[in-house]
Amino acid sequence: MKSFKFAILGCGHIATKMAAAVKTLENLGMGVECYAVASRSMEKAAAFAEEYGFEKAYGSYEALAADSAIDLVYIATPHSHHHEFAKLCIEHGRNILVEKAFTANAKLAAEVISLAHDKGVFLCEAMWTRFLPALETIRSWIHDGRIGNVESVEADFSMKLSDRARMHNPALAGGALLDIGIYSLTFADLFLGERVDADGKVVRNKNKSMDCKCIKLKTGVDATDWMNLTYENGQKAYLKTSMVSPTHNEGVIYGTSGQIRVQNLNDMVKIELCDGSGNVVETVEPSRLCNCYEYEVLACKEAVENPSQFRHEICSGSARSVVWERPEMTHAKTMEFMTLMDKIREQLGVRYPFED
Repeated sequence: MKSFKFAILGCGHIATKMAAAVKTLENLGMGVECYAVASRSMEKAAAFAEEYGFEKAYGSYEALAADSAIDLVYIATPHSHHHEFAKLCIEHGRNILVEKAFTANAKLAAEVISLAHDKGVFLCEAMWTRFLPALETIRSWIHDGRIGNVESVEADFSMKLSDRARMHNPALAGGALLDIGIYSLTFADLFLGERVDADGKVVRNKNKSMDCKCIKLKTGVDATDWMNLTYENGQKAYLKTSMVSPTHNEGVIYGTSGQIRVQNLNDMVKIELCDGSGNVVETVEPSRLCNCYEYEVLACKEAVENPSQFRHEICSGSARSVVWERPEMTHAKTMEFMTLMDKIREQLGVRYPFED
């Protein structure tokens, strides 16, 4: 059986987590191969490749993008550079998995997605939370009426990241929102993002209004954000994120007769079903193969190896292009979130210098 050759562009902190997940899949014989890594420093790439057991190391991103043996490139640079390197890989015909936030803003995201459609390559945003098996448990509890009708969601993803220089730098799209605030927003969307219309059809439950505030660092980036969202059907989300507060990572789904508490809303290490009085009646600690990055890798592997199941054509006038995506994280969802975060930053008064 042909192995699925996985490559990582960028050898920073987030790349180490992905490398560990891919190595686990390789060791478990799940058809994924630690194939290649690239850094702007050949020395750094070689050290990374040796540590995690990748076959090839490249001292430039261009060299990695040109390697036609690669089945999927994971782009792990700061999100300020996702646009540039995603386009580089797409121009070379590489399928890509782009770390969240997808790009710095919706305009740049639209350019990447449009190019992927034109070139007919697979593209996915690496919002790993949307691929977790734990979601099946939560959704089944909600579907079975275990907490009654869902009314609201609270989510707080806060952790001290202020020691990382790039988080202070507006030129690198620093700040809390794009790095960790996207998790709180995703948690709300997972459980409030759909509603049943008058005809009984499941449709998007769009944000009707929002009230967002923040505390900024001296550099002008957002340090702590509060985001209150109201949806079309009246449901509400009360969200927080902070890069200067002590770690707090929890999401709660409130229903008319109970609640679901999620420890670590990004990787959902423990899920508690509570009754109307707040008493825990059931607890699930989902199993994992490694660190949960593996599930998005396996999903992308399936899509790349079975293109007919995950590709469809779209028409714009007389032009036709190919959309190749995963249903868990569609290109439309990526655009929806990038647009939402642009609007949030507008309320917060946060702009990046390259947007002027």
